[in-house]
Amino acid sequence: MESQLNSLEIKLTQLLELCQNLRAENQKLRQQIAVASDHNKQLDERVIYARTRMESLLANLPEGDA
Repeated sequence: MESQLNSLEIKLTQLLELCQNLRAENQKLRQQIAVASDHNKQLDERVIYARTRMESLLANLPEGDA
């Protein structure tokens, strides 16, 4: 009976360690997602700026006699 309890205690300890590791990994992944989302937002803003600038430049081009 005692060996079964010891075995159960070992398994429970391993399970708790696994849960702690998974929580830490989850937190790390959430931080990485937040950083990636911020970077993606910055890139979106740069694309919008570039598109607006390009449209402005194209609008100011003199029309040629084709």
